[in-house]
Amino acid sequence: MLTSVSLRPGYDQTMIELVTVCTGNICRSPFSERMLHAELNAVSPGMFSVSSAGTHALVGSVMEPESATLLAGLGGSSEGFVSRQLTAGILGQADLVLALTREHRGAVVRTSPRLLKRAYTLREMARLARAIRRHHPDALPYGDSAEQVQARWAQLGPLLASKRGMYRAEDPADDDVIDPFRRDHRAHELMVEQILPAVEEIAHLEEYFARGANNG
Repeated sequence: MLTSVSLRPGYDQTMIELVTVCTGNICRSPFSERMLHAELNAVSPGMFSVSSAGTHALVGSVMEPESATLLAGLGGSSEGFVSRQLTAGILGQADLVLALTREHRGAVVRTSPRLLKRAYTLREMARLARAIRRHHPDALPYGDSAEQVQARWAQLGPLLASKRGMYRAEDPADDDVIDPFRRDHRAHELMVEQILPAVEEIAHLEEYFARGANNG
């Protein structure tokens, strides 16, 4: 659902709403939230709002310290973050939901069935985004105007759904991100190693269509 906001000059007043979802909403989904927001808004400034929630959230908690430290090491910030429980109201505002595991995606769709074609795991969407860039380069509108970005993301969910069966993971578990909660430092590092390339692939998709036409 596009939300009224104040954007950079030349953009109209709408935003694309993305929601990331994990269990406690203190490790994986806030890390993804902050990285996605930074990467997507670096490409299309002011066009994206990214938030997060948990299926069994530790409501009111700050980001888990080790995850926050790893985020800071990548130039991100956990400042102002407070965990919240996933609700139908939160999902009602979402244009696209990115879950951290298949189980979380299932919870999203059960809570809001309208998101069946707009809910993916983060890593699943990254794989599909890469396939769209490589094999379906004319499948989405090009351009960086607000209208073009909005049109692109309005079409993206159904497009991803149409390609899902063509580009499945060899191992379904590859669509999941490890839960590092109460685990050692290596588990947190692995979380980052799984999330970061996925975030970058999604940002590459936006960059390709936002700037590709101008770059020939």
